[in-house]
Amino acid sequence: MTHDVRKYSSQTTIRLIVGALLILFIIGIGLIAWLYGPMQAVLGFLCLLGAMVPVALVALSLNGLDWILKRIDKD
Repeated sequence: MTHDVRKYSSQTTIRLIVGALLILFIIGIGLIAWLYGPMQAVLGFLCLLGAMVPVALVALSLNGLDWILKRIDKD
């Protein structure tokens, strides 16, 4: 039985990122709703989504470059 350490590492990293985002969105928005009300929680959610746009663009560009480089290496 062999273990792919790189695959395990990438899965762990993805799970940590997803977990952190879930905690940020669920607990953060929940605390905003509890302390300030539901309308402010909606605005907080929109602000968090707006903050995720540049992060998503950087991640997409890096994944795109990785895909291109893998295709070049195959040739």
